[in-house]
Amino acid sequence: MALTDEQRLAELGYKQELNRSWSGFSNFAISFSIISILAGCFTTFGQAWNNGGPVAISIGWPLIALCILVIGFCMSELASAYPTSGGIYWWASKLGGAKAGFFTGWLNLIGLVSVTASVGYGAAIYMNTIFGIQWPSYSTSFMGGDYIKQQFAIFMIIMVIITLINIYSGHLLSLFNNISVWWHVFGSALVVGILLVIPDQHQTLSWMYTTRINNSGFGDHSYWFFVLPLGFLLTQYTITGFDASAHLSEETHDAHINAAKGIWKSIFYSAIGGYILLMAFLFAATKVDVINSFDPKVNPFGGGSVIAILYTALGSGVAFKLVMIITTVGQIFCVTACLTSCSRMMYAFSRDGAVPGGNLWKKVNKHHVPLNAVLASAVGGVVLTLPALWKSPSGAPTAFYAVVSVCVISLYLAFMIPIFYRLKAGDSFKAGAWTLGSKYKWMGMLAVAEIAIISVYFILPFAPAGTPGNKDFTWTAVNYAPLVTGGALLILWIWWSTSAKKWFKGPISNL
Repeated sequence: MALTDEQRLAELGYKQELNRSWSGFSNFAISFSIISILAGCFTTFGQAWNNGGPVAISIGWPLIALCILVIGFCMSELASAYPTSGGIYWWASKLGGAKAGFFTGWLNLIGLVSVTASVGYGAAIYMNTIFGIQWPSYSTSFMGGDYIKQQFAIFMIIMVIITLINIYSGHLLSLFNNISVWWHVFGSALVVGILLVIPDQHQTLSWMYTTRINNSGFGDHSYWFFVLPLGFLLTQYTITGFDASAHLSEETHDAHINAAKGIWKSIFYSAIGGYILLMAFLFAATKVDVINSFDPKVNPFGGGSVIAILYTALGSGVAFKLVMIITTVGQIFCVTACLTSCSRMMYAFSRDGAVPGGNLWKKVNKHHVPLNAVLASAVGGVVLTLPALWKSPSGAPTAFYAVVSVCVISLYLAFMIPIFYRLKAGDSFKAGAWTLGSKYKWMGMLAVAEIAIISVYFILPFAPAGTPGNKDFTWTAVNYAPLVTGGALLILWIWWSTSAKKWFKGPISNL
């Protein structure tokens, strides 16, 4: 006789507290929404353009996406074996012990808070741009014309709205994410169609696959080994957050199958859709000198940005505004799903006693939603983004790419730990219904190696002015990802060594 979802959860030590109302499609939908090609492909495009150029996109995207798909396959196998809201933290605890679970859980939580912050702030940038184009007086009147303050104010409003959406029923969130999938599919298709039909000129395939651009400030001698890999942050950041399918396991029917499929399918379809969308951007990028310019008089949208490509290809008319609205709404869908995933992780981690004030964060309201965890996750995202109130020498907010790096490093390190311990467990690992079989060996090794490499690259300076010892060094150009992630790891190590190891024993049954 087949086990019910509640019986499988009971075997893992938990009673059913959340409302199990999500279908397999809804589970896929939340990871697909968090990956959000309408968010990452737009907001971090400039990172790839300025650090590598078209080559970083046309060749870099499929290569890195393939590595991420392998990581997803490894995580799908674990999600099938252990379908719980604790997700990767629970897997690490089961396979590597309490210490592994403690560090994995905190890295995951930091990553989920930062991805919520970065997507919300990216949406604010786009919304601010739309307002400025639609109502020119807005740019000079609202918040004294200071676009940095304008963006932060809009970011705060977005965070309030998505928090309100998240504190109601799980059924509403499920519906919200289902709509999000179709918005991403049809919205992306419409954007691609617009960029193919409306511009008078297009680039050649040869240009798209061979052109190198280095606007980083670092010398061309470092292009292949330093500058280009920094451009891969576009792919690594866009295709992340797919652990949401695992975190929503306790709200999904047949989670031992559907959560596993949700992880790898969200990566696969996002990789294909994202590549088509990015190639459409490159195809329309004919005015390269304007797009490359950091002079506000020549390019008011920022050097290397997608907005600059859209503006030079489409003008400021209806088509341009339509594309901007499509991506901005997609980003709102994305950040709403990010907050959902973050709150469920915080709920599960608090349920096992790892988060200070855990009794508060593990409570669920009458809608079976962890209300306090939602509020805490939203506040954490705002606090992490406070450095965005200052701008770097390039005019960009200090926080954005740094928060993006924090997100990528923290989340992928958290993914790496249970994958490593699954490798170590070998054939003693008790697989679920969805399994890799013997393929786990080479897939696991590739996953661990890729995460280790990108974690080193994304803590490095993004600009010469952010490099200690440089004559033009300024703190507003510093990539503070190593300070946040490294500082967090140091604090966690001290906390574990002096206190947590005495009382934290991993998952606690609440049956």
